Amino acid sequence: MDQAVQYSDNSIVSRQVIKETGGNISLFAFDKGQELSEHTAPFDALVQVLDGKVEIKIAGKEYLLEQGSSIIMPAGIPHAVRAVERFKMLLTMIRKPE
Repeated sequence: MDQAVQYSDNSIVSRQVIKETGGNISLFAFDKGQELSEHTAPFDALVQVLDGKVEIKIAGKEYLLEQGSSIIMPAGIPHAVRAVERFKMLLTMIRKPE
């Protein structure tokens, strides 16, 4: 599946795989040094690292993940993503029932 999105120099590439009312699944490819600054999201998000290494900061705590690792970024909690080296991830966002 990680072949569905390719690396691009000095950028972040994304491809939406599934978009439903209950959530969505997207593939991302980050070039080394690319990042998403700290932000919050209204949904829980599961990150699965498909290739490379990434630093993910959640509520101020840093986590270093590599291929085969995963982490949950809880809804409403500040988080940031920075590519330590080129990396790809599968991001699954789940909408909580109201």
